[in-house]
Parts: sequence; C-alpha cells; structure tokens
Amino acid sequence: MEGFWNEVRVLVSGGAGFIGSHLVDSLVELGARVRVADNLSRGSQSNLNKSIDKVELVRVDLTDPQSCRNACSDMNVVMGLAAQVGGIQFNQDHQGDMFRLNVQINLNMLEAARIVNVERYLAVSSACVYARETSVPTPETEGFLGHPEKTNFGYGWAKRFVEVQAKAYSSQYGMKIGVVRPYNTYGPRDNFSLEDSHVIPALIRRASDGADPIEVWGSGEQTRSFIYVEDVVEGMLLGISRHPEPDPINIGSSEEISVARLVQIILEKSGRHSSVVFDRTKPEGQVRRKPDVEKAKRLLGFEAKTSLIDGIAKTVRWFSRSRREQQPVIGLESSRHSM
Repeated sequence: MEGFWNEVRVLVSGGAGFIGSHLVDSLVELGARVRVADNLSRGSQSNLNKSIDKVELVRVDLTDPQSCRNACSDMNVVMGLAAQVGGIQFNQDHQGDMFRLNVQINLNMLEAARIVNVERYLAVSSACVYARETSVPTPETEGFLGHPEKTNFGYGWAKRFVEVQAKAYSSQYGMKIGVVRPYNTYGPRDNFSLEDSHVIPALIRRASDGADPIEVWGSGEQTRSFIYVEDVVEGMLLGISRHPEPDPINIGSSEEISVARLVQIILEKSGRHSSVVFDRTKPEGQVRRKPDVEKAKRLLGFEAKTSLIDGIAKTVRWFSRSRREQQPVIGLESSRHSM
C-alpha cells in the first residue's frame, strides 16, 4: 500500500474531523500530497496538529457545488469523509437534516470529482444502511433490504443514496469509485459531547466526570462491534487502492460485545467504580450489530488489529491527557457541534 500513495495528490473532505484527521496523518506518512477540505464547524484544526505543516487546509462549504469543484481540482484521489453525524437521539430528532445535508454533500462531491476528472473516489457509506432485522454477522448483500433502522432512518437513506450514485457514475462515466461501510468507530479525537456523541465517547466522558450512577440508554443487552479509528483508516486506504469498484465492503471488527459489558470495561480503564442504571424507556437502536468481514479479508486483505480492551485503554488515556493539557476536545473546550 505504501508505494501506491507516494506523491499522489489526495483530497480528504472532512479531514479535520475525527476519522478524517487520522486518515490525513496516515496519508502524510505514506508520502501523499494531501489537501484537507473542511468547514471547521465540527472538525478542528487542532486535530491536524501532527500533520498541519505538511498539508493544505482549505475552509470550504461542501454544500456549495462550485466550492466542491475548486476543492477537487488537480487531485488524483478524493476521499469523501465529510458528513453530518450524531448519536442515536440526535439522529432520531434530526432525520430531515441528516438526510438532506448528507445527500447534498455527497451529490456535490462526487459530481465535482467527475467534472474535474479525479482518477479515484472513495465513497464512505455506513453500517447505518442496514435494516433493524438482518442476518448476524451481516453481509454486504443485505444493505438495501427494507428500510434502515428507524433511529438512523434519515442518515441511513442518505448513505444508501451515495452508494446508488457511486454505482450510477461508475456505470455511465467509467469512474473508479470504491465504497466502504465503516462500523461503529471510536478512538482519540472523537466527539465527547453528551448531546450528540456516540456511545463509547459519551460513556468515557461520563466516567471521567465521575457520574454516579452512570445512566445508559436501553437494556444494555444490545450488542455492537466497534472498530478502532486507526483500523478503520487502514480499511479505507485499502478500499480505494485495491478495490476501486462501487461494490460495498464492510469495514469493521468481528469482536461483538454487549453495551452492559462495554460500560464495565470503560469504568475499569477509567479507574472508576460507579454504579450503572439502564433506562429501558430510551432508544437503543438495533438489537445486534456485527459485520460479516469475510469480503474485506478476501478483497482487501484487511482485518481489524486492535482489540476493544486495548482500543478503549488508548482512548481513555488520550481523553485524560487532553483534559489535563486543556487541548480542544469536541464537547468540552470546543463548542463545535455540527457538520
């Protein structure tokens, strides 16, 4: 993979965000010439501290078609990570915004890449395309069965739309477009806001704050497969370098865990002994979510390397250090909340 990226001009939309900034760091290490397109309303320039002197950062509104064309100009590869994202409650309360903004960004970016003749494009979809009732582990072939799980209805349909667009553009225009479906991703630089964060950063934040009891939505019996951010970045890089086809690939871990057990691991790694209360009146999403990862192994040679216990320990250490050093952390010192 190293040789593929050397001196390649790469645009990362949303590159100042959580996953995007880790992707930028990896691309720089691989020798790529990186441009970051971000409006910095959710991401932060501080996320790019490791690579800021080696990248071009452009502040851009990706809901504007001309701005997207300008960002994509002279690029060999575009990796479309920019998105409006949130946790269960945020997604459920903002179904229209989640659909409209994500469709708008994806339509603009892929069209811009077509117009300026980008060689390869990575369309970043999501495990949220899957319906509530799926086979477990879930194969890619079930991505368009029924409707996306209701708490992610708007976001899930927006991600289905980008997959449709990728397939249509590849068919008509001959574009090389890869499609990946990342599963629940966590790690350093995540969003730790209690209003719109995902489950792992929200629980780490509550544990760090000394909350007792810690309230958890749902029964705690629901299961998830989480993937550490450095692993998901590797999957994305392999996805576009080895399989630039509009053929979706799950990027996730085969490790499955209940939310109840997850809470205990986070408390242990945080050095806390809080009691836990499960609120069954709150939404908990799908009963089980675990990817079938055989396609990623077969086509990309990809397999997640970081165990959940190790990944949570790394994330807790980063969060604690950031608080001590008063570095910007979304949901704490930073007030950025959307896009």
